[in-house]
Amino acid sequence: MKKAALSKVKDDLSKFLRIAEKEEVIITRHGKPAGVLIGFEDEDDWFDYRLENDPRFLKRIERSRRSIKSGMGTKLEDI
Repeated sequence: MKKAALSKVKDDLSKFLRIAEKEEVIITRHGKPAGVLIGFEDEDDWFDYRLENDPRFLKRIERSRRSIKSGMGTKLEDI
């Protein structure tokens, strides 16, 4: 994880986007964390990020987990 001042990020955003493809960049304002810059190496990374942060998808996963725990799932061998 890299830290960078907001003023430096504003001056060279392209550079920090390239860095963010490999690691998160914590953006600071007056020395305190103010935000995070997350980059994506490819479209698959972007797709994964969207799924991981989509409340509808997360609710669906939770419902599925509850269903499996209650015995209502289908075993892989049965498919």
